[in-house]
Amino acid sequence: MHGADHTPPTEVRLAVDGDGADDELRSLYDWLGHEDALRGRLELRPRPLAEGEMGGVLDVLAVTLGAGGIGGLISSVSTWPGLRRSDVKVTVTAADGREITIDVQGAAEPLAVIREAERLTAAPRE
Repeated sequence: MHGADHTPPTEVRLAVDGDGADDELRSLYDWLGHEDALRGRLELRPRPLAEGEMGGVLDVLAVTLGAGGIGGLISSVSTWPGLRRSDVKVTVTAADGREITIDVQGAAEPLAVIREAERLTAAPRE
């Protein structure tokens, strides 16, 4: 397929922190699965263990972004009903380890959150 955009797909990982994080992450997975642009691009995975962790680790939601980029993903996350609870936050981690935590209820400007998240998938400056 030859189009104007030759940007390779980028993967980001979403993690949910807060009460009932496992259930909330599965809820987010279901919510995002209804987005046409994300269908077939979502995968629940075990979170890699950090040094000293002994299991019981929460899942992460891996999302392969296409030409639409992260803006659409963040917009969808921002409207996810799970964020209506003040104790739930979503952390988006880029492949290189850079991350941003989304607390839409606490964000004064959701577009600022989208711009910050877009920096995660931009190539790092050298």
